[in-house]
Amino acid sequence: MTEQTYCDRLVQDTPFLMGHGRLSEQQVDRIILQLNRYYPQILSNNDAEKFRNPKASLRVRLCDLLGHLQRSGERDCQEFYRALYIHAQPLHSRLPSRLALQNSDCTELDSGTVGRELSDRGPVAFLACLGLAAGLALLVYCCPPDPKVLPGARRVLGFSPIIVDRHVSRFLLAFLTDDLGGL
Repeated sequence: MTEQTYCDRLVQDTPFLMGHGRLSEQQVDRIILQLNRYYPQILSNNDAEKFRNPKASLRVRLCDLLGHLQRSGERDCQEFYRALYIHAQPLHSRLPSRLALQNSDCTELDSGTVGRELSDRGPVAFLACLGLAAGLALLVYCCPPDPKVLPGARRVLGFSPIIVDRHVSRFLLAFLTDDLGGL
């Protein structure tokens, strides 16, 4: 398979980028400003003013910008993708050209499916884990302060402030100071 150039990718991604609500006006302005400030040879001041004209609709300005970049050359398209990544990373990761590249490379791991595999257990599993944690917490906090009842639990809780956030550790230490003499 031949390597796709940035200009080819931009041609493929233009309909996606032009979709309603994909890029906000602020994101387009930031991309234009970045291309103008860092790469004035890509977008001159006059070009940047034309593409940031508030009298024209966002769709027209974006269409003009993408057409200008496609005619400008490979490096200009590459810098557009870099600016898009910086200012609209979630959108950049969903571009059709990126999805095609990920699907064509069998050795690359699709990070999107890994996230779904970890979170597909649903609300019942979450509620079960939450119930188990709440039950254990109630057992430890509501048990009588007799050290013979749960001495191992108090020892485990004694080391948990090392791991737990400092705000929570204050409460755990206050709980343990009631009868540390029995341990």
